[in-house]
Amino acid sequence: MDTSDNQDELSQDDLYEHHAFVASKGQEPLRVDKFLMNFIENATRNKIQQAAKKGHIWVNGSIVKQNYKVKAGDEVKVMFEHPPYEFLLTPEDIPLDIVYEDDVLLVVNKPAGMVVHPGHGNYSGTLINALVYHFENLPNNSSDRPGLVHRIDKDTSGLLVIAKTESAMTHLAQQFFDKSSEREYVALVWGNVEEDEGTVEGHIARNPKNRLQMMVFPDGDEGKEAVTHYKVLERFGYVTLISCKLETGRTHQIRVHMKYIGHTLFNDERYGGDKILKGTTFTKYKQFVENAFKVLPRQALHAKTLGFEHPVTGDFMRFNSELPEDMVNCIEKWRGYSKHHES
Repeated sequence: MDTSDNQDELSQDDLYEHHAFVASKGQEPLRVDKFLMNFIENATRNKIQQAAKKGHIWVNGSIVKQNYKVKAGDEVKVMFEHPPYEFLLTPEDIPLDIVYEDDVLLVVNKPAGMVVHPGHGNYSGTLINALVYHFENLPNNSSDRPGLVHRIDKDTSGLLVIAKTESAMTHLAQQFFDKSSEREYVALVWGNVEEDEGTVEGHIARNPKNRLQMMVFPDGDEGKEAVTHYKVLERFGYVTLISCKLETGRTHQIRVHMKYIGHTLFNDERYGGDKILKGTTFTKYKQFVENAFKVLPRQALHAKTLGFEHPVTGDFMRFNSELPEDMVNCIEKWRGYSKHHES
């Protein structure tokens, strides 16, 4: 298709390829704009349609319109006019909750709602934007993210360690790789977790039908090894408060593993936890759960404990953070509901 009559046409050098995908074997025919919305986090349909109008979407090497139906095996590419903003790090004066700091590292308590590093649709207000404002010359990790040793999801709250020197970055990253760091999360999940404690094992990879989700591949033929140890802290009948210790650190690991064993995180929209998954059909109960969703408008997950060996002193350091107010309030609601119905 010739785009020479398009006044908005840009030279190839002005375009930056943000995304390229291959449709899975199970892909049913689907409009390319809808297909890309499933694959690209925070991309609006309008933005994708604008790219299509300007001739910036290709399937199998040919420019297509927005109504092209993607089929299994199609190679889909979309180009946007802007450079990858995630590498244009603008320092921003955002307050940080610093739990500990010395010459080589710091530990921060990230609030829910803050994205860790810039990416598609989130180019400002991230933890990295705050870090590069408050600290100069932070070392880059293997993905060119300043100071970042590990990450947690946008709507997960809790502790992160940040490296301030190259040697600290190397040392800390190795601990995460060797599984010698300690990470404990607190989560509220749907259903009554029957066993007091247990271990979930199952390789995790991206869901071929929904690229915004991860999923478990129990046969281990795809993805990366993932191991989560869980322990019940308190039972509330229709939901359970648990502790999860990570042996590995895969994307969405706790969220995916708990869903895999039938206990999706409470109010985890991406994995279906924002629906009433357990309980009665009574209107009063439905109203109670909806109120609990309002109190905690995100997945019920908090990175509570973080432990690691100090890169310089060799001492093992362990940090704990209190549950944030939204989780505390939601847990209190369920505790009250549970006691009322037991009596």
